[in-house]
Amino acid sequence: MMGRSILIPVTCLLLWASYGCSSTPPSDAETVIVVHGLGRTSASMAILVSRLENAGFRVVNFGYPSRSEPIEALVELLDSEVGQCCNSEAETVHFVTHSMGGVLVRSYLSHRPEEHQGRVVMLSPPSQGSEIIDAFSDSDLLRSILGPAALLLGTDSVGIANQLEPVRFSLGVITGNRSLDPVGSWLIPGPDDGKVSVDRAAVEGAVDFMVLPATHTFIMNRSDVAEQVVHFLRHGRFQ
Repeated sequence: MMGRSILIPVTCLLLWASYGCSSTPPSDAETVIVVHGLGRTSASMAILVSRLENAGFRVVNFGYPSRSEPIEALVELLDSEVGQCCNSEAETVHFVTHSMGGVLVRSYLSHRPEEHQGRVVMLSPPSQGSEIIDAFSDSDLLRSILGPAALLLGTDSVGIANQLEPVRFSLGVITGNRSLDPVGSWLIPGPDDGKVSVDRAAVEGAVDFMVLPATHTFIMNRSDVAEQVVHFLRHGRFQ
């Protein structure tokens, strides 16, 4: 019985940290919607979610089927999530994204008639596309694996990142210059994180941009990244 009584709370705590809204945020907490990247789940953002909650934010860990739906459908899912968790017009809502999640949030915010009042931090966003998508976009197998949304992340003019409007919100971008993917880095000119070059992670109109010795896959798990994210959400600048 003792083992069972410990196991249940621990399991619930892990689920609570990985999915959905924080159950007991401070009464005056600002909301942060966390959006994972391509081929990942909301569980991949659990460490960052925990750190944001410890910093006093109310966190919504948004999960979505990144490989099976077109970008338009994913934007609708995000819109629905925002409506369910953040229905107060007076509420301050921020976004923290990883990889393709940044493009998803940019697309979502570009459809909003009013300017977004919260702040946004993007981690390793393919803001100007990725040469990896260019290299494999003609492969039927990889097209089926990556899904329709990912195929819009190329570097050419038809890529969705090149079609989005300029940002109308306070944006900070953190990207990495370390790689665990030698093939990906071979395809990408210049410094990169294994998936996206440092140059192509930049977003025109961002108020701050930072490069850390991080890899694309694990950048969201770094404590220094979490510290910079919290600082930007509070002050509009990185430290």
